[in-house]
Amino acid sequence: MAIEKVNHPYVQYGAKTKHSYDEMKKAEKYLPGGVTANIKHFAPYPIVMKKGSGAWLEDVDGNHYVDYLMAYGSLALGHGHNDIKKAITDQVNQDGTFLFGTPHSLEVSFAKKIQEYYPSMERIRYTNSGTEATLLAIRLACAFTGKKKIAKFEGHYHGGYNEMLYSINPSMAEAGSEDEPSAVPESSGLNQFGDGKPVILPFNNEKATEKLLRKHATKLAAVIVEPVQGGFIPAEKSFMNKLKRLTEKYGILLIFDEVKTGFRVALGGAQEVYNINPDITTLGKVIGGGFPIGIVGGREDILTITRPKASGDVFDVGQGKGSSAKDILFHSGTYNGHPTILAAGLATIEKLEQEFQQVLTYTNILKDNIEKIGNKENVPLKTIGLGTIFSVICTSKNKIRHYRDLQKTDLSLRKTIDFHLLNEGIYTKPLNRYSISTAHGDRELEKTIQAYEKVLKHHLGEDGGRL
Repeated sequence: MAIEKVNHPYVQYGAKTKHSYDEMKKAEKYLPGGVTANIKHFAPYPIVMKKGSGAWLEDVDGNHYVDYLMAYGSLALGHGHNDIKKAITDQVNQDGTFLFGTPHSLEVSFAKKIQEYYPSMERIRYTNSGTEATLLAIRLACAFTGKKKIAKFEGHYHGGYNEMLYSINPSMAEAGSEDEPSAVPESSGLNQFGDGKPVILPFNNEKATEKLLRKHATKLAAVIVEPVQGGFIPAEKSFMNKLKRLTEKYGILLIFDEVKTGFRVALGGAQEVYNINPDITTLGKVIGGGFPIGIVGGREDILTITRPKASGDVFDVGQGKGSSAKDILFHSGTYNGHPTILAAGLATIEKLEQEFQQVLTYTNILKDNIEKIGNKENVPLKTIGLGTIFSVICTSKNKIRHYRDLQKTDLSLRKTIDFHLLNEGIYTKPLNRYSISTAHGDRELEKTIQAYEKVLKHHLGEDGGRL
């Protein structure tokens, strides 16, 4: 890409991140695209970090950034929090091991803490990621109901696997009608096991959702939903109440994917905000304190189908009378309920119990200031979200209710702003949401406000360029 304008953000970006570019070129020799997950990539190349502390990141070029990505919302206490370090050290010193491979007391302690805030999770199972959690939730729903079809909402992400990699970010040319969206694949290789496409529902559209659920009710095991799409577009309360009533009416299980929203929109997640008890809930991100974890929880009668029986395990070999493994839902994993991770997660929740309101206050002040600067500089933007996560949307439209509304906003302007902010030391992946931690304070707020003022006032003219 030939870019000659000195003030174009890519020019400044390239000048500030030369070592990141070099590191990415090296990485491409070993890793496809130079990354270990597609989400870590963005054009022209991602920044390679070497250190994190509190609310800050330092890259391989020595640039410092206020971090608002926070590992996609996972780091609710910021980078390297002392409480988490102590919890990890204490666990290892006390238990003498990193991993038992057997039941241990922290599994119960952590489950009790989760249930304090998510009473709908009457029984829980640990997994190693949010993706694993949603995958297990779907299998639970199908096994419990005896039905094989799942419905999801357009624009919602639930993990990178066959059943759910549809209509997350479809082009409007492929997306179909607003009232009956098409199931658009988001990856190659999805249909090798036959037609496993989900039913795609329109978010925040009560009438169309009701029509589609009625149409597919006899085949649908569950509806899975991000109660706050992408972590920042909230469901309308009337819509969520209607969805709960409809799933009950048609015998369809309701799955809340709270991997993003758990301990973020409220300590009790979106189900606390909407006062709805879903049949199944998935959690991840925040609850691991920066380590990989997921949780599936829900009604006792649903989760009980995972309960082991004598001679009822896929690994029961040579039992003579044979195994009854097919009669239960098999779920296992060497690292499920990892003691070190549960110790880190418990320390995270306990700290949030003390400081969540403080983080909410910071988030609201930041949102207000960003909007005020936009109004002052006549740049159409607004901040939308609940709790300690939000996104900056470049639009003068009053409401953003779903994926299609988001596509009508000025995404090019938002991306341009993001790259200018990177050059000013404000980090989030371009076009991504902001996640606030207990480590963000007055220093970070002041730097962020100054960066926004500079970018919106001086860098968005003709010389700024559009990405």
